[in-house]
Amino acid sequence: MSSPDDAFFEDLKVGREYVSPGRTVTETDVVMFAGLSGDYNVLHTDAEHMKGSLFGERIAHGLLGLAIQQGLASRGEPAAAHGLLTAVKWKFKGPIRLGDTIHVRSRIVGLKGGTEPGQQLVTVERQVMNQRGEVVQEGESEHVLGSRKP
Repeated sequence: MSSPDDAFFEDLKVGREYVSPGRTVTETDVVMFAGLSGDYNVLHTDAEHMKGSLFGERIAHGLLGLAIQQGLASRGEPAAAHGLLTAVKWKFKGPIRLGDTIHVRSRIVGLKGGTEPGQQLVTVERQVMNQRGEVVQEGESEHVLGSRKP
């Protein structure tokens, strides 16, 4: 869990790892995300159609998984909890199924000076894993994090 003790750039170390709590992706999540995003693709909304698909059932939106992982990461990873997200490079490796419980494994892979005085750039690799230990999404994010020194 992130704390005020690791809220600043100087407190972080390359290689440090974090694991988020889990969160179950629900029917309500998918319905609300479809409404919010306007993405009513049959992958997410048509149970009968999806019975005959590669997945055999409806799946969550990939971008819903990306959004959930950011929230989960912010509950334990300092860069996500205290920093400003500036870039994302992301891969969708497998489906997130309704009822899956996902969590995020994060590892700090880069620390370097930022463009503004007193602000530094933190690069984090993340994996989104389901309850079966399968990596369903992974990628890298960059965050601007404050420095103890002005």
